[in-house]
Amino acid sequence: MRLEKCWFCSSTIYPGHGMMYVRNDAKIFRFCRSKCHKNFKMKRNPRKVKWTKIYRKLHGKELPQDTTFELERKRNRPERYDRNVVEDTVKAMKKISETRVEREAQTLANRMRGKKTQQRREDLAELQQGIHLVKAPTALLEEPSLTLPKEKMKVKVSVEQESKAMES
Repeated sequence: MRLEKCWFCSSTIYPGHGMMYVRNDAKIFRFCRSKCHKNFKMKRNPRKVKWTKIYRKLHGKELPQDTTFELERKRNRPERYDRNVVEDTVKAMKKISETRVEREAQTLANRMRGKKTQQRREDLAELQQGIHLVKAPTALLEEPSLTLPKEKMKVKVSVEQESKAMES
């Protein structure tokens, strides 16, 4: 079973899926879905389209070139394996997957490091713009017009109104 890569978005194309476009110079382009094919026909650059893998790697959204992806690379020539090599490969696959998870977590932590200070700056700017909406308790004490009047208001309530209020 041969798994191909989409020329536009670099996602995996399974057998029986996607489409193939052959140009006049016999160059073959494989696409995972019509969305990629249409973007290719519109001559869009995958590096400038935000949802493609190449864009995400170029702009630091995903893990850049990693040696753990070497195991998944496409090999055009068949290789001979003996039993010992296959056993070692299966054992190494577990360690490689653990390493990949650790590196992805580290990359995510690096991306989020700058995000926290940026978020703090944005919050401060928003607070400065809307400071008139937020008053400190000391400001309420200094300016009596912001508080309710301290004298109690007298309201006459009849017995009939009181009984109706309790029933409802």
